[in-house]
Amino acid sequence: MTILGPLLMASIWVIPLYLANISDEEKTVQVLDETGIFEPHFKNSNDLTFVPVNIDIETAKNNLELSGNYALLYIPQTQLSLPTTGILYSNRQPSLDVKSYIKDVMKKEVEKLKLEASGVQPDILESIKTGIKLNTIKIDADGVEEKSFTEVSMVLGIFSGLLIYIFIFMYGAQVMRGVIEEKTNRIIEVIVSSVKPFELMMGKIVGVALVGLTQFLLWVFLTLAIVSVFTLAMSDSSSLTKSETLFAEQGKILDGQQLTEFSEKMTEKDDVTVQLIEAISSVNYFEMIGAFIFFFLAGYLMYAALFAAIGSAVDSEADTQQFMMPITIPLILSLVMAQFIITNPDGPVAFWFSMIPLTSPVVMMIRIPFGVPYVELFASMAILVLSFLATTWMAGKIYRTGILMYGKKVSYRELWKWLKYNQ
Repeated sequence: MTILGPLLMASIWVIPLYLANISDEEKTVQVLDETGIFEPHFKNSNDLTFVPVNIDIETAKNNLELSGNYALLYIPQTQLSLPTTGILYSNRQPSLDVKSYIKDVMKKEVEKLKLEASGVQPDILESIKTGIKLNTIKIDADGVEEKSFTEVSMVLGIFSGLLIYIFIFMYGAQVMRGVIEEKTNRIIEVIVSSVKPFELMMGKIVGVALVGLTQFLLWVFLTLAIVSVFTLAMSDSSSLTKSETLFAEQGKILDGQQLTEFSEKMTEKDDVTVQLIEAISSVNYFEMIGAFIFFFLAGYLMYAALFAAIGSAVDSEADTQQFMMPITIPLILSLVMAQFIITNPDGPVAFWFSMIPLTSPVVMMIRIPFGVPYVELFASMAILVLSFLATTWMAGKIYRTGILMYGKKVSYRELWKWLKYNQ
């Protein structure tokens, strides 16, 4: 998994990028437009070609399969109203892209005709359309202004919280299965003759934690390396830029209006690139990575102690279900509440969930990209550390008693008795 993990995670970015750069098969759509309004406005593209036909609809339908074309678009003539209906015949299910493009072209032309009928020139309506750009500036306690990006914070928070959730479950369950296996094979009886049960439990928890942290760091670096290499390879393989493609397409010379549109598109593209760079650079990576390592280790150590206690109290993994539910519900709840937390990261729900130790590892990682006061951050860390110590003490008492018990169904009452033992 150390090798497969980065490959699987990198594939989340690599596969969509690769598929997006693979051109689809060229689709040819026959257009039978009885109105004569829409057919001139269907423009050909790299993977979509429109061919006008001037035969009756029944003959066109019969010839569709013989022609091997993708689809037949039929726009019937209307007498009393503007044509707003089209029928797309095809031997297979038409794609959403084709349907959306056809509907968009027809919608624009009908709207244009309605505007002209009302005495409004479409150019005037087009000229008043304005895009609004809203920048967000965060002012810290010292009055320093910094540009912030809510969308980046949302994605980063959800992603880091989800990673914490997965790692705690994955490595915590690994500790529990290891304890059950050693107990079932009676290996534990030999080990505890040389090591104290509490030291054995802590050795297993800390050992798996270091393995998990090492594996996580390897995943991060290997995933970044794979994605970077693939991105560079894809960028080098494209021989024509967007501007070259526009100028070279069908040997056409762009007129003044097309040049203006092209200039606006390239300006928008440059703006998006600049905003993307600003968004990436606005992330406090030192704070994010440091907080992630702390909440991963502290949250894992607390939950792993509970998982180890459960593993010592049962004889098989099937018997763990009754004890797993109270432990897993807070983790699942913290992930479910993520949607409400990102909409109001400073609200009371987000605050208390980031203070409760059973939910704070996930919820605090969701809140940190939005900016958390250091008082709340250190308070959450302190509560989590104290909870880890208390949980480890309780788990140690259960572990010492349950590790050598076989063949007995353990209940919550029995666990309570073990906690009260003075050993």
